[in-house]
Amino acid sequence: PLRPAGEPPVEEEPVSLSDRLAQARRGRSGTTPEQQVLEATPRAARRATTDPFADLKRTVHQSLLESLGPQLYDSRLTEEDLEAKVRVTLQEVLSHEETPLTVTDRARLAQEIADDILGYGPLEPFLRDPEVTEVMVNGATTIYIERGGRIFPAEGRFTDDAHLRRTIDKIVGRVGRRVDEASPMVDARLPDGSRVNAVIPPLSVDGPSLTIRKFATDPYGTEDLISFGTLTTTVAEFLSQCVVGRLNIMVSGGTGAGKTTTLNVLSSFIPEDERIITIEDAAELQLDQEHIVRLESRPPNIEGKGEVKIRDLVRNA
Repeated sequence: PLRPAGEPPVEEEPVSLSDRLAQARRGRSGTTPEQQVLEATPRAARRATTDPFADLKRTVHQSLLESLGPQLYDSRLTEEDLEAKVRVTLQEVLSHEETPLTVTDRARLAQEIADDILGYGPLEPFLRDPEVTEVMVNGATTIYIERGGRIFPAEGRFTDDAHLRRTIDKIVGRVGRRVDEASPMVDARLPDGSRVNAVIPPLSVDGPSLTIRKFATDPYGTEDLISFGTLTTTVAEFLSQCVVGRLNIMVSGGTGAGKTTTLNVLSSFIPEDERIITIEDAAELQLDQEHIVRLESRPPNIEGKGEVKIRDLVRNA
């Protein structure tokens, strides 16, 4: 841009990779930041309201568990078969309830209970929403989400701390992790690779805390980072040659800076005739190559045994 002679150039504020990615997502979704704020920000009063169907949900939930019993843990059932069984049984249980419900209330109640049995309860709507990049639970009654690079309070709440603890246990148990008073902090992941961190009392003073950092189903590639202005073509070519030349490369940065995104792009430069071994605390890399071995460290069990450290995995590799 032109400026009067003698006037010093205006220094532009640096834009982080996470901000560039957020801008790109907003461009893809076709909504403005103002529209997203209106859509994502609920009325504050709603967060404090009590669920009028809380008691009914507990009753139906317990009846459903008693009706299905061991079928919920039958490894021979596919996810689709289990979901079908849960929904059929749920409708049968609801039909025997004497509480008058509108069609809308019945559908919402059925969805929330199904989410509790099959998924992660009140978190499911946010996990299904592709525009939500992070979910933050600060105790049973407070949930925040990140959308378009900004954080908003969200509608939805857990029944109590015990409900939140059950959800945390379900998440970490599926990847062989545990969280209890002896080990009150845990890093884990969801089946889709989203990263999970949970902290429970006594470390978390105001009740259990849960954070889920979601990963895009379609990871960004080299051309995406070039189009965002994060990399130049020259830098991308230089990094490609560094990878092909087997040089050591360290990717470092704060939370949300784009480390995993950058590392995924760097991995795309690895030749197809190479074997890749990844070693992580919680497996989150999304690599496209076929010849790959993914290793994940393991914490000690409740007796303090069975721990496998990163160092052990590096030695094994």
